[in-house]
Amino acid sequence: MRILLHNDDIEAWRDALTERLPDAEIVTADDPAEQRRDADYLAVWKPPAALLREQSRARGIINLGAGVDALLNNPARPEGVPIVKLRDAGMSELIGDYVRYGVLHFQRDFDRYRHQQARHEWREHTLVDKRDWPVGVLGLGAIGAKVAAMVAADGFPVHGWSRSPKSLDDITCHHGDAGLAELLGRVRTLVLLLPGTSATRHIIDAEALAKLPEGASLINPGRGSLIDESALLEALGDDEQEGRLRGALLDAFPDEPLPESSPLWAHPRIWVTPHMAGPTPLTEAVEQVVEAIHAFEAGDELETVDPEAGY
Repeated sequence: MRILLHNDDIEAWRDALTERLPDAEIVTADDPAEQRRDADYLAVWKPPAALLREQSRARGIINLGAGVDALLNNPARPEGVPIVKLRDAGMSELIGDYVRYGVLHFQRDFDRYRHQQARHEWREHTLVDKRDWPVGVLGLGAIGAKVAAMVAADGFPVHGWSRSPKSLDDITCHHGDAGLAELLGRVRTLVLLLPGTSATRHIIDAEALAKLPEGASLINPGRGSLIDESALLEALGDDEQEGRLRGALLDAFPDEPLPESSPLWAHPRIWVTPHMAGPTPLTEAVEQVVEAIHAFEAGDELETVDPEAGY
């Protein structure tokens, strides 16, 4: 069995897969072309098109992350080959911590105190109780549901949204277009954990931002395509005047690394992090890859990605 591996931490992954699958040949883009061609399985994260074009007999693809938009949009993706993606694999707790930090950042006025420090201004703001700070989570998949539960456990009222109806303990669930509008009108911090698909592209546009209460905040550890950047900048205002939106903590962007010319870098009410909210824990992720390959080999049924739906 030949497995083509492509991701950012290649040596650690190769060692881990070799240990768990000692009879498999693990190859990477750094290996000679004759070795890496025609792999049986592809375990990849954002592979270059040239690497995929070398593959003519792949029986399965394991996407080494939760977001599959880059793989689905790759022009050289082998057609008809089933795709399995990592589901949670330990990422949800890390993303949950990122979101919890972001919620507290705004609820406890750390953004305002930071601006005051730059002005040498000593002024305390009235504390808003957690019970009066509803949080909205768009996307209630494996990661979104866990993140919503973590925020709720901290004492915040949590509203969740999904395309179809869902029921989760301690979460007020909404669905569909009407449910999205209702959620947006009720939350003080909005968290984006939707997949990047044609249906979710720019789901947070000028119209959506206008539905948020004055002074709301935004956290995006999901996909960069979810936000209309120009609408976001308009809602945030500028150096002189705060806009409708109080601030945004952004971890995902349409182009990564974020271009040096992007106005997001210098905006006083935007906090940029380099797509670090949910790094993939190696042990849990390797276990899912091994389980997927064993299932492919045995002909077992697997939960695969729907290329039409985008997740």
